[in-house]
Amino acid sequence: MRLLLLSTYELGHQPLGIAGPARVLGVAGHELRGRDLAVEQLHHDDLSWADAVVCSVPMHTALRLALGVLRSVRASRPEMPIALHGLYAPVGASALRDGDLAVAGDADGTLLEWAFSIGDPATPESPHGPVVRVEIGRRGSLIRTARDAPGDRHATTVACASGDGRSAPVRDVGACGLPDRTVVPPLDRYTRLVGCGPDRLVGAVEASRGCSHRCRHCPVPTVYDGRTRAVPVEDVLADVAQLVAAGAEHIHLCDPDFLNRPQHASRVVAALHADFPGVSFDATVKVSHILAHGDVIAQMGASGCSFVVSAFESTSATVLERLDKGHTAAEAGEAVAVLRRAGIEPRPSFLPFTPWTSREDLVELMDFVARHDLVDSVDAVQYGIRLLLPPGSLLLRDPDPVLASALGDFDPDALGWTWRSPDPLLDTLQDAIAVETERAACHGWTPGEAYAVVRAAVFDMLGRADPGLPTVVSASGAMQRPRLSEAWFCCAEPTARQLGAVRDGMLTTSS
Repeated sequence: MRLLLLSTYELGHQPLGIAGPARVLGVAGHELRGRDLAVEQLHHDDLSWADAVVCSVPMHTALRLALGVLRSVRASRPEMPIALHGLYAPVGASALRDGDLAVAGDADGTLLEWAFSIGDPATPESPHGPVVRVEIGRRGSLIRTARDAPGDRHATTVACASGDGRSAPVRDVGACGLPDRTVVPPLDRYTRLVGCGPDRLVGAVEASRGCSHRCRHCPVPTVYDGRTRAVPVEDVLADVAQLVAAGAEHIHLCDPDFLNRPQHASRVVAALHADFPGVSFDATVKVSHILAHGDVIAQMGASGCSFVVSAFESTSATVLERLDKGHTAAEAGEAVAVLRRAGIEPRPSFLPFTPWTSREDLVELMDFVARHDLVDSVDAVQYGIRLLLPPGSLLLRDPDPVLASALGDFDPDALGWTWRSPDPLLDTLQDAIAVETERAACHGWTPGEAYAVVRAAVFDMLGRADPGLPTVVSASGAMQRPRLSEAWFCCAEPTARQLGAVRDGMLTTSS
């Protein structure tokens, strides 16, 4: 079987959504061709060659881009079987047809079964609608063959039968060998570590999957439901080794939260530093985990961790409570100090615009960034992020009166439910800031330049005089702020440039 493996966006790094399944599908004897449409083109020859398409959709941005790609695939090859895999695969199931597949979670085995079933005369007749499946290890799965109405916000679009899935073997992840990076473009086509000396090539590695928390706005718990899966340390190191051999000098640990399993994380850090002492790394860590595991944070700082991304989200107690973040604004400030004492630069992510956001919340958010000396540590895109409400969102299971009154219609193009702020001025402000942050990304503004523009927009549109920046209470002391050169975000809408790049790169005639 000839399988065309596609990715549209994976935060600027080499797509594990291609390299991961390739390790299983290739060993099984399938012929593979990979195309990462973030950096290369899809050719007519690719579709003529392929028997089926497998497309990775690990996040909102990726699925938004992928839907346009799939329309082009259908136009060229209407009969082409298609599989979506990744966190957002079930959300995109309505774009699929009878016998197609949408699988989230630990998808490799299900993709392999599906690939072998194509064209097999022994395969039962295709069900009505695509098969939607969630796989968590070997013990927990859900198979759904009927199409849920995406506009029913009370329906749970994806769920997982636990079957004691929390105790599934650690070897479930990584048991089929290393990601096959021969089917993706080389590292020099992707994001780099910048801001701390010469640019460094970056390789992305998984040390775990899933998350032990259930933040209500996050897509991870809709699939993993509080479960995590650890990649064996020796497999992590072997993948790092092949990336270093390919030129990587920095490792992006792309786990949803690296400290979900703190003992495992500590072992990974120790082994990584022992085997590759000159290689730096970064990770994503929840505020509560930063505060609870200061010993591991210190170990990370001493072992080459350049920065940590942490989802601060908001300074509003109301917003943080509704999102079930498990921290306060004061604790986010403490996390900044803990990281800096360890020699690690914090890089917060934010969710400024929600139905619960007030005008005062936005002013306080801008002051928080300045007060904690984070102006140069926040990517511009973070200031314009708006809450997403895809089918299955945990927020839709128990909407409070504010959210219930804010909800509008289901928008299939936007992949979720629309909502309007109780304060119309905040919707207008979000639109304006989103335009400015896209300009910042396209024109290479510095973080300080973007902050100044956004801060001015906040005070101008709220009709207030800016009293000036607050006193800094947590100075960095660092002359450089390390970051990845790709600054867009998993929960952001695609930019016009991203949409145009996929559209313009579709179906060229030469390879």
